[in-house]
Amino acid sequence: MVDPLIVTVSVILLVAIILVVISGVRIIQPYEQGLLVVLGRYRRRLNPGFNLVLPLISQVVRLDLRTQVLDVPRQEVITRDNSPTQVDAVIYIRIIDPEKAYFQVANYRVAVLALAQTTLRSVIGDMELDEVLYNRDRINARLRDILDTATDNWGVRVEAVEIREVDPIGTVKAAMEEQTSAERQRRAAILRADGEKRSKILVAEGDKRSRILQAEGVRQAKILEAEGTRLQKVLEAQGEAQGLRIISLGAATLDGKSLTVLSLEAVKELGKGQATKIVLPFELTRVTEGISKYFGQAAKTEERSANSLPDLEKLIGKSEDILGSVPTAKQLREEISTIEEEMKSEASMASDEISTLVEHGKGEGAAAQAKAAKAKKA
Repeated sequence: MVDPLIVTVSVILLVAIILVVISGVRIIQPYEQGLLVVLGRYRRRLNPGFNLVLPLISQVVRLDLRTQVLDVPRQEVITRDNSPTQVDAVIYIRIIDPEKAYFQVANYRVAVLALAQTTLRSVIGDMELDEVLYNRDRINARLRDILDTATDNWGVRVEAVEIREVDPIGTVKAAMEEQTSAERQRRAAILRADGEKRSKILVAEGDKRSRILQAEGVRQAKILEAEGTRLQKVLEAQGEAQGLRIISLGAATLDGKSLTVLSLEAVKELGKGQATKIVLPFELTRVTEGISKYFGQAAKTEERSANSLPDLEKLIGKSEDILGSVPTAKQLREEISTIEEEMKSEASMASDEISTLVEHGKGEGAAAQAKAAKAKKA
């Protein structure tokens, strides 16, 4: 029969052996790096996965190799222009040398945070408040370079530094708001003055062009009226000359008897009127004498030969010299069309000049706005 005490001791020893063996098993995660220390002496790195070490006398230190985020606490910093400002930042770090990160510094997280605080104070203290507000990228790059150089001995790489917030204290913020408001009011006044100037220039230019066009229109109208009046008088005079020419040519072929008959017809027409007093433009006795001669009751009527065309041209000249060149309807239409085309061309030129002035005004207004935007950005 087996002694129960021996069985109990055996079970205890077996469990103890199993626990000792299990204590020698180390599982390293994929994002970790293990450091094996045996009896106070560093032995080697433990790669991710299953690792078996000497139990009871071995120590395994696990270090996370992933990028870690450290929040720099908010702190008050005085800038070079003596403006108190609350600043905080975020630091992204990663372990690149596990041995240095564990053996060269007691706590690399605390060390990096303390170094970041002092460096942040030093960098911002050398800058004015406006530079801090508008040059965050430069501050971030400078902080990253300084911290990365210092933490290289600790086996830690500073991947990025970001200034999260820059908050001036109450009095400084109020002064900045007043300054911003005054600057915006100044820019608004400049833009209003420039707009009024451009508006007055455009109005003056428009009035000038309007007066020029109006004067040009009056001049063209007067030219057309004078041209029409001239053509009218020429045509009327030529018509009257042609009528007189026709009458003179027709009367030149009449003899004395024909003239007598025409005189009687004229007296007859005068008698048909309602007037009680008639004024005759010739002597009546000569008319009666002509009548008696016509009927053969007096002396024999003198024969009068008709004038020939060459004789008439010798007396009054050639018809072309007297009447001149008479413009035809086609020539008149062509002249009017030419005048209308000239007026359209001048109106188009005036419209182009006005468009150019307007575009020039817009260009100067855009330039003024760009200048104001640049001043605002500065």
